[in-house]
Amino acid sequence: MGLSDDPELQPLLFGLFLSMYLVTMLGNLLIILVVSSDCHLHTPMYFFLSNLSLADIGFTTTTIPKMMVDIQTHSKVISYVGCVTQMSIVTLFGCLDSLLLTVMAYDRFVAICHPLHYSVIMNTRLCGLLVLVSFFISLLYCQLHSLMVSQLTFPMRVEIPHFFCDPSQLFNLACSDTSSNNVLIYFMGAILGGGPLIGILSSYIRIVSTTLRVSSTGVKYKAFSTCGSHLSVVCLFYGTALGVYLSSAVSHSPRKGAVASVMYTVVTPMLNPFIYSLRNGDMKRAMQKFLRRTA
Repeated sequence: MGLSDDPELQPLLFGLFLSMYLVTMLGNLLIILVVSSDCHLHTPMYFFLSNLSLADIGFTTTTIPKMMVDIQTHSKVISYVGCVTQMSIVTLFGCLDSLLLTVMAYDRFVAICHPLHYSVIMNTRLCGLLVLVSFFISLLYCQLHSLMVSQLTFPMRVEIPHFFCDPSQLFNLACSDTSSNNVLIYFMGAILGGGPLIGILSSYIRIVSTTLRVSSTGVKYKAFSTCGSHLSVVCLFYGTALGVYLSSAVSHSPRKGAVASVMYTVVTPMLNPFIYSLRNGDMKRAMQKFLRRTA
């Protein structure tokens, strides 16, 4: 059903989401190109950042182009297979975002709390393994969603009050009993959402306690500055996602929930490149070198 039924708002929504999508794509692609082209950025932190940018590209590409096509063609139809596919991919990249942010928190924890053993612990093999494990866990989670939706029965015509096929909306619109599915989804969501968040918080508690024990002001500043970008993205991603689900549970307004979902599905992936490039001296220098070479 999209974000609004007002015909006068459709051109404005199209222009707004087209510009946001282009900024998201260009910003995240720039991070991937800069990291891959600069040998000084071939470190675990920037390797994980490149994968996070790749996940953000997939996250937004799954939802925004379809919505823009619907606005241009004045058609809001999606097939059953297309809806389940879109739901699965959104779940895949959303879960992957959460797990990659957790892996990045662990990387910062090792770098600050165990600096002498950092190169040994965060070796190339472990970094690749962490990304692969995160991907396969996300893949299993999205397959679980697809399996549960495939077991449900729906009316011939279903109106989803959202701009993409949100799993919670599909469960609410099903004709069959979804109580067991909802329990399983909330349980898995608590594990794959709450677990990474607890891991991130515990990592930063250790980081802060370790940094405060250091007497040098310069070392403290460097430690907090390297974690500032990541912590900003974590707060933005989890803050908006939790805000959407808590507000939807209180207001019971699907359309308001759809508008609020724009924050973590569109705005957060768009802001990630700015946060990492503006708050990180290494990224700014590498981007300037890359742009000069390109020019």
